[in-house]
Amino acid sequence: MRVGQSTKLWGRLNFHKGTVNPPGGRHRESVFREIVGAALVTKHKYSYPTWGERNLDSMEVRESERPLERAVSVTIGAMPFLWLAVGDEPGLDSLRGYIERNAIALLSNYGREPIDPPSPGWLGHHSDRERVRLSGLWNNNYVEDDYTPAFLDTLQQMIERIGVTKPSC
Repeated sequence: MRVGQSTKLWGRLNFHKGTVNPPGGRHRESVFREIVGAALVTKHKYSYPTWGERNLDSMEVRESERPLERAVSVTIGAMPFLWLAVGDEPGLDSLRGYIERNAIALLSNYGREPIDPPSPGWLGHHSDRERVRLSGLWNNNYVEDDYTPAFLDTLQQMIERIGVTKPSC
């Protein structure tokens, strides 16, 4: 993996997670933060009438939303994640795009009988976005798609290339 790619990944993840000390961020610049915050509002019956309003971005509005931005940072910061190094540039025809689209399509429960539904306590059940709630994923894109079965072979080859071994039972 090239240094620039690593930096872009960690920068993007940190951007979505927001700051740690003090916790915070800017949901108007991260759809992921916006979706998580809206789910927190619904779950806890918070009152943040300006949340998600992209054209409202004054200092006063940002200050009033700061407690929710903090909660979003704490929530996202507690989420585990796994990544796979893909050595090409992003784009519709890139390998990383192929893997992203197919992984989402494979894991999505949208419009299907769930094989592995999210846990009952998953925050996404409170999302105001149907695709998030019904897919069991924090995604809107590709959740209705069918995955290409050859994707699993590609994924296996990439995992084998980085030397991940199967756990022994």
